[in-house]
Amino acid sequence: MNAPILTLRNIETYYGPIMAIRGVSLEVPEGAIVTVLGANGAGKTTILKAISGVMDLQKGSITFEGKEIRNMDPDRVMRLGIGHVPEGREIFPFLTVRENLLMGAYTRTDSGIEADIEEVYGYFPRLRERAGQAAGSMSGGEQQMLAIGRALMAKPRLLLLDEPSLGLSPKLVKEIFEIVGRINKEKKTTILLVEQNANVALHAADYGYVLEVGRIVMEDTCARLLEKEDIKEFYLGMKQEGARGKRRWKKRKTWR
Repeated sequence: MNAPILTLRNIETYYGPIMAIRGVSLEVPEGAIVTVLGANGAGKTTILKAISGVMDLQKGSITFEGKEIRNMDPDRVMRLGIGHVPEGREIFPFLTVRENLLMGAYTRTDSGIEADIEEVYGYFPRLRERAGQAAGSMSGGEQQMLAIGRALMAKPRLLLLDEPSLGLSPKLVKEIFEIVGRINKEKKTTILLVEQNANVALHAADYGYVLEVGRIVMEDTCARLLEKEDIKEFYLGMKQEGARGKRRWKKRKTWR
């Protein structure tokens, strides 16, 4: 793999008195898709918020392209080249699709904005069809496409994707992840993806980390993670032959 574009070292952060992230360290190689898997409440979203500056760290370091960005303001993080597609999309519902895309380029002063809007329409043709439509009136899948497209308008070198499959049909999930793969290959955009849908994430990404209760408990290439029995049982819903009848909470995970 290439050298890391993003490195987290022993980061810790809290929600009030509750520790949300417990000494997490991970690397995202340039040009790769890296996924962080975990159940709801494991701390996946908190990691992305810490990277993009939405949450402050109490401990640890975050470096992007060799520059320390810990506790940097979100607008400065974005200007450095990190785009964040948050959980729940958070598009501007009363603005049109085109206006939302222009909001993604609000820091830019170059002459390539219109060409980049056309590029986004190339990835997401439905956005072209709905360019003048209020974004809040679109379906969940279309809003997810818009949220990704808006982030691309800032020309990020690293794209943070938070639960892009959330609330979408399997058909739309497949479509969006195919486009995410194209963006990675065609634009050479590095992607850090957090997901509860382990199956789709492991098939889309190159390398994966498993997060439980705010700490990393396993990491490996996605090809190898797909073969691990703990991943099969606890994240993919597959049991070993003869395991029927065992209660899930009675089985001890090997990473404990």
